[in-house]
Amino acid sequence: MKPRDAIPGPKAMRVIDTMKKHAYDSTFMYSLVVSHGHNCTIEDVDGNKYLDFTSNIGACPLGYSHPDIIETLGKYSSNGTYKIAGQDFYCQEHANLAENISTILPDGFKTFFINSGAEAVENAIKIAYKKMGPLPGISCTGAFHGRTLGALSFTFSRPVQKHNFPEFPSRRIKFCITDDDPEIDAAENLLKENKAAFILTETIQGEGGYNVASKKFISNLRKVATKYGVPLILDEVQSGIGHTGKWWAFEHYNIKPDIMSTAKALQIGATAFSKKFDPGQRSVLSSTWGGGNRIDMAVGSKVIDVIKRDRLLENATKMGRMLKNGLSEMIGKKGIVDVRGLGLMVGVEFDSSVRRDKKLTELFKHGLLTLGAGQKSMRIIPPLIITKEQINEGLDIMHKVLNKT
Repeated sequence: MKPRDAIPGPKAMRVIDTMKKHAYDSTFMYSLVVSHGHNCTIEDVDGNKYLDFTSNIGACPLGYSHPDIIETLGKYSSNGTYKIAGQDFYCQEHANLAENISTILPDGFKTFFINSGAEAVENAIKIAYKKMGPLPGISCTGAFHGRTLGALSFTFSRPVQKHNFPEFPSRRIKFCITDDDPEIDAAENLLKENKAAFILTETIQGEGGYNVASKKFISNLRKVATKYGVPLILDEVQSGIGHTGKWWAFEHYNIKPDIMSTAKALQIGATAFSKKFDPGQRSVLSSTWGGGNRIDMAVGSKVIDVIKRDRLLENATKMGRMLKNGLSEMIGKKGIVDVRGLGLMVGVEFDSSVRRDKKLTELFKHGLLTLGAGQKSMRIIPPLIITKEQINEGLDIMHKVLNKT
């Protein structure tokens, strides 16, 4: 596929200019102005089409214009009560999603719905604090748990995200990716001498660079948390609902958390917890819109149904293996130093952030959407519906672009 020299187009430039004039210039990666999409393709306002290897950071697991989702959305086209104060009033969609997600959660878990992944983490740590008291929490280097101040206290991926903001008390341990890491017992060493409110970690880091935790590291955290009576919180905001080839990334490690957060693919945020951590008191947790976004909850429930029906966990495993194998051929070439991941969450690490950023832009101009992660990694997280032909198409573009100097 030839690069597109006329990107951004005139319609896109008008939108971008308006945004730069009137809105905060946040984390925009490149000049994509989304119009609509179909399957695994996004089209911009000027008619340029892109194969999407981001699924909007995992928030669109069924791609775009999926018939089941379109049908679900259609049911609400004439319902003017599509958003209610969901912790003050009940609705069927809230009950349906709570029941449906319970089929894929560990036994004995309950769920609290909120707006976003950051809020899911906030409420996870609140549940732990309620049980344990206002003690320091333990989190990992390279972690990303959100940008609200509580979640941000335990985020540790990039300095710009934290500079000059106040933090909750925390202890930091290394996120170990190999079983022989000399710091793999850091959590136990901390807990021998200090009390803690919780241990919080991802099993595959998202914003931190798609680093995959070693099995011994996660197993140790589970054992240590149990030994010292400290709740283990697992952040599944990006990895949850099938992207790793299992419903939850922690299933690859044969352990269960005490509390967990999820969002993105679910369409809303959710904090799930073992019933033994239920605050047991009304109003400890609440949210004006949590459980009240009726359209999002209906879509989230449908996403779970479609993944089950169409066996998309199996597809994620197969397509992820194909994607990872195709990219692994490039290790050692043109600045690519590592390829890693689980299922359809694959990270490509470069030798420098400059090279990574250049390649992101070149891939975009060749019609493939990817995103940065960590200091110098590229994240690839296609929709769960991705086909062999689309994987090959993406790999062809990546080989052409990444093999250039």
